[in-house]
Amino acid sequence: MAGYIYIYTGEGKGKTTAAIGMAIRAAGAGFKVYIAQFLKTGKYSEIKALQRFNNILIEQFGGKNFITTKIISQKDIERAWKGLENVREKILSREFKLIILDEINMALHLKLINVKEVINLLKARDENTDIVLTGRYAPQELIEMADLVTEMKEIKHYFKRGIRARKGFEY
Repeated sequence: MAGYIYIYTGEGKGKTTAAIGMAIRAAGAGFKVYIAQFLKTGKYSEIKALQRFNNILIEQFGGKNFITTKIISQKDIERAWKGLENVREKILSREFKLIILDEINMALHLKLINVKEVINLLKARDENTDIVLTGRYAPQELIEMADLVTEMKEIKHYFKRGIRARKGFEY
């Protein structure tokens, strides 16, 4: 069974949710899944749910302050590179059928890591491994390399009416 490269990008909501749906489907089929979350940290509701699966491994490579301060520190760069090294290890292990690189496009956009390294990782994957890359601003080089690209486009969002993130829906 051939593996594919998927990208979920765009300004709209649902990129991580789409990837998590794939993770659940793959886990339900008995496949091992690895999820690396760049820029994120914390026990979001989806993390709690996914930890119930014994064939899904999740690692986070974000700092607590980044999302609120929007200031990139040396620690943020180090976390992103550590994430990339962990992903490389998982890809080369060939034990995971599905690997999700959540918010890697944003890590690239913010120049925490570079696209050439990500391309090399994708080229190193086993031909049967599926890889999903999420986050806004997917680089053109990755879009060209991908087998499936979906752009999430926001038409309307209740956040614009001042409604805050809700547990179980946004976190």
